[in-house]
Amino acid sequence: MFTGIVEDVGTALDLTPTPSGARLTVATTVARELSLGESIAVDGVCLTVVEQRPDAFAADLSPTTLELTTLGALGPGAPVNLERALRVGDRLSGHWVTGHVDEVGEVVGVEPDAEVRYLHVAVPASSRSLLVPRGSVALAGISLTIVAVTEAGFTVTVIPHTLRVTSLGSIGPGARVNVEYDIVGKYVRQLLQEMKGVPWT
Repeated sequence: MFTGIVEDVGTALDLTPTPSGARLTVATTVARELSLGESIAVDGVCLTVVEQRPDAFAADLSPTTLELTTLGALGPGAPVNLERALRVGDRLSGHWVTGHVDEVGEVVGVEPDAEVRYLHVAVPASSRSLLVPRGSVALAGISLTIVAVTEAGFTVTVIPHTLRVTSLGSIGPGARVNVEYDIVGKYVRQLLQEMKGVPWT
């Protein structure tokens, strides 16, 4: 479980194909604090540390992860948002984030406004029922507030601090980003669909 509060922006070093998917190596200042087997969110994707050294760690990517997230397209030098798993007793500064990405959205517009930026993100129409104005969404592993639901998807405001300490400071139109919707909203939708006899998708 995570909160969507980024601890460090790491750098993708290598993405090596394996018989069962791929292995991703990431350089980060928090690497020496990691332990084998622990969970870490990489651009919002919950992964397991399988190799650890003082300046980097490696994690295995399953075929599903490669298919449903942006991690399979990472090249050497790509920035990735990192967050270690929430500990019992920690402050919940963002919102409940599982690290289970629902889909990949596309940034269709970046609108500067004084010191902040509005990101306009397009997602499939089938996901619009999970979007609530002033609700929460995780974008590339970052807890953000939806300021508007649009015809194409949704808009979020990115404050100066988030622009400085995450990868969103360098993002532009056309970028593909991992999206995780609020888990409470997903359970509510599932219950309503079951009540109506509509299969969960």
